[in-house]
Amino acid sequence: MTLGVAAETATMSNAAPAEAAPAEATSTAEGEALPAETAPAEGKAPAEAAPAEGEAPAEPAPEEPKAPTPPPPDEPTSEPLEVTVEDKSDSSVTITWRPPKTIPANSGLDGYTVEITKEGTEDWKAVNEDLTVSCRYAIKNQTTGDRLLVRVVAVNSGGRSPPATIADPILVKEVGARPKVRLPRFLRQRYVKKVGEKINLVIPFSGKPKPVVTWLKDGEPLDPKRANIRTSDTDSILFVRQAERVDSGSYEMCVKVEDFEDKAAIIIQIIELPGPPASIKVADVWGFNVALEWTAPKDNGNTEITGYTVQKADKKTGDWFNILEHYTRLNATISDLIMGNTYTFRIFAENKCGLSEECARTKEEATIVKEVIDYKPTPFVERDFTEAPKFTTVLNDRSTTVGYSTKLLCSVRGSPKPKIMWMKNKMILNNMDNPKYRMISTGGICTLEIRKPGQYDGGEYVCRAENQLGKVDTGCKLEVKRTMVDILKQVGTTDYDRERLNLSVNTPASWSAPALRMQLGMPSGPEALRGLTCLKVLLPS
Repeated sequence: MTLGVAAETATMSNAAPAEAAPAEATSTAEGEALPAETAPAEGKAPAEAAPAEGEAPAEPAPEEPKAPTPPPPDEPTSEPLEVTVEDKSDSSVTITWRPPKTIPANSGLDGYTVEITKEGTEDWKAVNEDLTVSCRYAIKNQTTGDRLLVRVVAVNSGGRSPPATIADPILVKEVGARPKVRLPRFLRQRYVKKVGEKINLVIPFSGKPKPVVTWLKDGEPLDPKRANIRTSDTDSILFVRQAERVDSGSYEMCVKVEDFEDKAAIIIQIIELPGPPASIKVADVWGFNVALEWTAPKDNGNTEITGYTVQKADKKTGDWFNILEHYTRLNATISDLIMGNTYTFRIFAENKCGLSEECARTKEEATIVKEVIDYKPTPFVERDFTEAPKFTTVLNDRSTTVGYSTKLLCSVRGSPKPKIMWMKNKMILNNMDNPKYRMISTGGICTLEIRKPGQYDGGEYVCRAENQLGKVDTGCKLEVKRTMVDILKQVGTTDYDRERLNLSVNTPASWSAPALRMQLGMPSGPEALRGLTCLKVLLPS
């Protein structure tokens, strides 16, 4: 047992130096490493020692790189823009703003801090523990009736920006109704009036409690000598008794309830008649034309020039007449002037109010020179209108019945007027010799009327037209038919039977003996049979 303890003791004593050996080796290694770290500073590093035999020479050490240029220091942003009150209640205020105009590229924008203090103190406190990136923030848990000053600061790695502060203190109190200007539709565009007319504009608004109404003209307070303002609980009236051009401008109506306001802009333009054109001259005169040139008037009446009216006057009469109206150019050519006359011209300017009261008149006169014209008319040659007779409508064959008058017609032309002659069967007819014939010639229409022709008046008729240049004929055949009564007279029947036959027999199918006997009621006999036989022979079936 004693031996075992001794052995153990020996083993432990031998093991202790073994465990301490690495520590010594470590310290030795560290001690050897220190000269190596300081060697480069002294310039005696072992690495620079002469190379051993058989080894390649070491490469030269690279040059040390230059230190980089340090970045520019971070800069803060500019102050936030347009900090305004959006809404408020009995315990909170909501504000809005716009981002800063200048944000550095290297530092950017981390967020915003909203700070408040009560009116009359300078103890500013941040109300948001963490930065807010939104451009809107609600300040809560405030006391009703407090008046707060509010500012917003932009923060980035460069620090805080200059604060943007709301100028007027904010009263922590709920608003009953926000102010609102209800601008009429006709005032949303330019409102135009003439000089001397009155201006009476009624503009309604709303808000609770009663809003405070202010008026500005071109950014300045209204002149009470020029305009009167009358405000009630629901509207405001702008009144000008007699408008003048100095009343033109931009009017602004502002309705404010505590920290809230609404604005409306009205543009009023007062116009009047323009002045005359600045100058006018006759640029050129040629033929029957005059060229005029003029310049725009110096005073346009506070509105654009819409046109010009050009007038002329003859030196003989002195009366003025309009040549051009609503003419928009600054030059014109006047045409169709009378030769030998001298003219003067004047021009009026025109705008929305009308023509200018004065005019610009030409100093020089324009004379249209009368040219000498040698007129040689061509000799008049009289036309020969003589013409030989010619029938434009010829005679046509006709047929008629015994006892019924008829006419033969034709038309003829010729110069000198031809002489008309009628012939029957190559025999000349004469009104005086035979009243049966009536010859008429009027306006080139030739008419031969045969009164109650008999069975012997049929034949060939010719109309002849003749003058100094010749003669011409046209002819026709006239057939005169006998009536049934005449035919029956030849075959021998009574007058009563002839009359009944004349009224009842109309078609060739009636020429049968039984039908005639039935219609006439004639007894059969040699005389009736002889009459019917002759009738069938004489008349076609």
